[in-house]
Amino acid sequence: MGKSTGFMDYRRKDAKAYSVKERIKNFNEFHESLSKIEQEQQGARCMDCGVPFCQAGMQIGSSFSGCPLNNLIPEWNDLIFKGNWEQAYNRLRITNNFPEFTSRVCPALCEKACTCGATGDAVTVRANEYGIIENAYEEGYAAARIPKVRTGKKIAIIGSGPSGLAAADQLNQRGHSVTVFERSDRLGGLLMYGIPNMKLEKDIIERKISIMEEEGIKFKTCADVGRNIKVSDILNNFDRVILACGASNPRDIKVTGREANGIYFAVDFLKSTTKSLLDNDLQTGTYISAKDKNVMVIGGGDTGNDCVGTSIRHGAKSVLQLEMMPKLPDKRTSDNPWPQWPRICKTDYGQEEAIEIFGHDPRVYQTTVKEFISDKKGNLTGAVLVKLRPEKNEKTGRIMMQPVEGSEYKVDTELVLIAAGFLGAESYVTNAFGVDVNSRTNVATEETSHKTNIKNVFVAGDMHRGQSLVVWAIREGRDVAKEVDKSLMGYTNL
Repeated sequence: MGKSTGFMDYRRKDAKAYSVKERIKNFNEFHESLSKIEQEQQGARCMDCGVPFCQAGMQIGSSFSGCPLNNLIPEWNDLIFKGNWEQAYNRLRITNNFPEFTSRVCPALCEKACTCGATGDAVTVRANEYGIIENAYEEGYAAARIPKVRTGKKIAIIGSGPSGLAAADQLNQRGHSVTVFERSDRLGGLLMYGIPNMKLEKDIIERKISIMEEEGIKFKTCADVGRNIKVSDILNNFDRVILACGASNPRDIKVTGREANGIYFAVDFLKSTTKSLLDNDLQTGTYISAKDKNVMVIGGGDTGNDCVGTSIRHGAKSVLQLEMMPKLPDKRTSDNPWPQWPRICKTDYGQEEAIEIFGHDPRVYQTTVKEFISDKKGNLTGAVLVKLRPEKNEKTGRIMMQPVEGSEYKVDTELVLIAAGFLGAESYVTNAFGVDVNSRTNVATEETSHKTNIKNVFVAGDMHRGQSLVVWAIREGRDVAKEVDKSLMGYTNL
């Protein structure tokens, strides 16, 4: 695969980001794509390693290593090295329905498991995936593929996020008639309103959905099944139903003063910005604004980072990001060897921007909110924070973060964004369909299955496995499509 000495002949080169001062002026994507020659050289770096952990998608220790979609990475790296871009796209689409999404938002589990990365710099996989799919659109390879034969079977998919779209794409190509119901005004679910524009511009989503419509998939927006659409109508009119509504219950912070004006869930903040950007180009008063405010983000994951980057683009006065857990090490430790997912401290784009704009990292570790402070009108003015320390629970053996007595201190803040994760499926959907849920309020199924306790009703994505990555949602969508197809036809070739 690739050039036998490529990993020695060429240094790793990745898509370069625009300068902070340039990119915070707007909400556009901010990476320069590599040229074809550069990508072919990067493909040459993919060594004939024998065991390509990059595509394994297997659990090692407590986390997964490599691509959950089992993308044929060495194959398409070799193909672009040889200049065969069309065949590279054909190999890529075998395993991945939406490389235009994953090449933008996936944290590149493949690169973290790359053999070159064991002692040096990993192969530039994500940038090559981006090059393959964008070239395919330019050359017409990614055009609609309309199924020649229809089975007469009808499938309803509730939710148009990555898992729902992946299931729809697979089942439509099999020849089934698919209708996707989306409760929002735009399609894409998490992709549309949960991920900011600077990571995934929304015309990229619309471009793909337009092709899926041309291929025969029907989409219905503002269709909230369980509220303005009866579940009985869905069950009576379709042969199979797939629930792909996401894990959309945000985890709250329950402390004194929580009712103050100016405290929002991160998902509502991010959605308001994207919707306003698309509806009216961010007209004042049409979104939750961080302009000239001291912003506090509670949570250190991808969503928290997106809140930091969005607040900076709004023109925030300052940004503080709280993380309950201790700071991760800057390099791998001995108990976290390659090819495990590296449990190290990552400084993402939003934090990079905060460091340059405000002169310091916005993150404060082992800290949480003890109390919110508001004025006489109920508007948020500040918060009391408290430091935390890890303590082992004698009964369970688990490490718990406990408040440090006397460590309280006050900060000024007029806008708080809660990015503390999600708890599971929304009850009005699960109750309406009558599906069982587990202790985490995800829809319950047997292990390795997507079938619920209700006849002909299946589940996929975050609603099934809990909050996770886009690439895992796509895998879930592909897996549920295979199971649904087999239940309909008696066998499956998906």
